[in-house]
Amino acid sequence: MAGPSPFPWLPGRLLLGKVLPGGRPPGEMLSDGSGPGGLPVGQPEASRSKPSFSLAGGTWRPDQWLRRAAPTASCRTALSHNVSLEGAAAEVSRELRSGAGAGGWAGGGGGSEADLALVFCSTAYASDLPRLLPLLRQSLKARHWIGCVGGGVVGTGADGSPHEIEQQAALAVTLLRIPGAELQPFLLDAKQLPDLDGSAQPWLDWVGADPALAASMLLFIDPGCPNINDLISGLDYAYPQVDKLGGIASPHSASGGSLLFDDQVVEGAVGCLIGGSWRLDPVVAQGCRPIGPVFAVERSERNVILELTDGSKKATPVACLQTILETLSPAERELVRHSLFLGVGRSNVQLSGSEPSAFLVRNLLGVDPRNGAIAVAERLRLGQQVQFQLRDAATSRQELRQLLERQSLAGPEPLAALLFACLGRGKGLYGVPDGDVGICQGLFPAVPISGAFCNGEIGPVAGTTHLHGYTASWGFLVPSPAPGASDAGTSSDPPA
Repeated sequence: MAGPSPFPWLPGRLLLGKVLPGGRPPGEMLSDGSGPGGLPVGQPEASRSKPSFSLAGGTWRPDQWLRRAAPTASCRTALSHNVSLEGAAAEVSRELRSGAGAGGWAGGGGGSEADLALVFCSTAYASDLPRLLPLLRQSLKARHWIGCVGGGVVGTGADGSPHEIEQQAALAVTLLRIPGAELQPFLLDAKQLPDLDGSAQPWLDWVGADPALAASMLLFIDPGCPNINDLISGLDYAYPQVDKLGGIASPHSASGGSLLFDDQVVEGAVGCLIGGSWRLDPVVAQGCRPIGPVFAVERSERNVILELTDGSKKATPVACLQTILETLSPAERELVRHSLFLGVGRSNVQLSGSEPSAFLVRNLLGVDPRNGAIAVAERLRLGQQVQFQLRDAATSRQELRQLLERQSLAGPEPLAALLFACLGRGKGLYGVPDGDVGICQGLFPAVPISGAFCNGEIGPVAGTTHLHGYTASWGFLVPSPAPGASDAGTSSDPPA
């Protein structure tokens, strides 16, 4: 009688019709003391012939099945509105473990482990914040945990619909399993920064991450962090080829910071560099449209513009704006009263009004009626190009839709989308909830979205990272092809 199967882990139905060298049944010892396949028992596994099975459509081997069983890229998200932090943590953990959340992988049971967990919560949980990550880590497994407190939360519910939760308790958790990714999380004590006038090496040592292994950076900064702009500039200096996305966390009344890292609540800055087989494609929507011509700065002092030129014409900024007002409709003139901004050119190339993405939109801080000067929330230089901008809901929708359409055509299907939006967007801008995520869902219906409403959004414009206001800074997690390969030809596993 045949002995036990040498492959007890295989279902019995797959053992039927098995073909071994010599035609012997499984487990039968040959007369010369050899095992199945005529090889001596105890011979190294590498030298044994690999068993195969006759199945419909061809021959199948267990080693082929094992290779195909490698983890595939997966994303799961869960969203809770429970007013209790403990209740919210229990709800998202239950959804993620049971498979009820949005996505295709539970990431909790069966020994599975996420590569990266992203956690975003509202300020309503501030007093209990130190308990949040320990509660989640009791039932969810991930190698790295980062996140922040937001003035609002962006998340995707169990039905797959994304939502922007404003002015109420909310917790969103996203678990990412991204095979082939190079992840380098970091925590920075930003009280004293490296020198911006020296070499980049002190910055690299400070962060402790290798730029050669990174294509993108998630970055969250505590609102109490000093010198936020210098911090962002220094990271750009040290990691110039890395796209940086994120935001300034929201302040709260409880003690401690607003950032989440591993199992702690921290201050300073936290983040994660992403490279290898994955990257974040940035999309920065500033929500404005240009009015009037592109001017050049003729005279300025730091952030105060004294004179502008339009061709051969020179005038004060206020005089230039008065000329533009004469060409606007009554509705546009009303917008000028409360939604006027200045676009500051970020390139030396001659710009036109049809290229809004080349302008960094900045607030107007004040007007000096004595000399017609204006103060802007940005330092300016002689010859820099500027253009007045208007912001409204229709413009924001149109711009975001155009940018996301461009992303959908340019890149591979995202595994997940991250949104860091200004507190001034949302219902305050659109008049209805889910204004930004609704547009994204229309173009990427199967992509989970998570993120936060921030006190300042971080994202690139014209190749340089900036701190924005009134902006939606998006990051689309997509497979990154090996050098020399196209997106279509990437060897990364497809999203499950």
